[in-house]
Amino acid sequence: MINYPNKKKTSNIKLSSSANRGMNFELMINQTNEFYLDNDIAIIHKKPIPIQIVSVDYRVRSAARITEAYYKLPSTTDYNGIYQGRYIDFEAKETKSKTSFPIKNIHEHQVTHLTRVKEHGAISFIIVYFALLGRIFLLDSTYVNEFFQRSKGNKKSISLAEFEKFGHEIKESYRKPVDYLQVIDEYYLKAPQ
Repeated sequence: MINYPNKKKTSNIKLSSSANRGMNFELMINQTNEFYLDNDIAIIHKKPIPIQIVSVDYRVRSAARITEAYYKLPSTTDYNGIYQGRYIDFEAKETKSKTSFPIKNIHEHQVTHLTRVKEHGAISFIIVYFALLGRIFLLDSTYVNEFFQRSKGNKKSISLAEFEKFGHEIKESYRKPVDYLQVIDEYYLKAPQ
């Protein structure tokens, strides 16, 4: 059982069930971040999820299982760190849709966090992987906030066309599967002409 910060309880949920969704994409980002770290390019890490473990089933010690846990507080975003003296903060998401990304996959507190860190001079964004298309986009937090506000009306998703228009496509490579710093260099840190 997992107890959320708003005191609602959900039963029969395993911590690994939702954690595995998008795991391959997360591993791609982690591999990229490891390359950045190993080559002294940037220091960017995945943030741990703030969970308070309450009960563990120890029937077989080698296969201990968490049976009850609480989210201490809502998690903000997946990754943060520093690159060329700038703080970077972002959320990574994956969609199986070929045409859009459901905005409900981003929580209001995450949008607020991304907006606030940008207001303090950080580079903040989301990275969305269109798994069936094999395409990855970086979308600045300004647009994330705009689309999130719009979702309170009728439009509940960000279309692929909007990612193509307002976002920046990240090209995959072998050693840096999600080389988002290439986008940061070009669109955030490029010297004015």
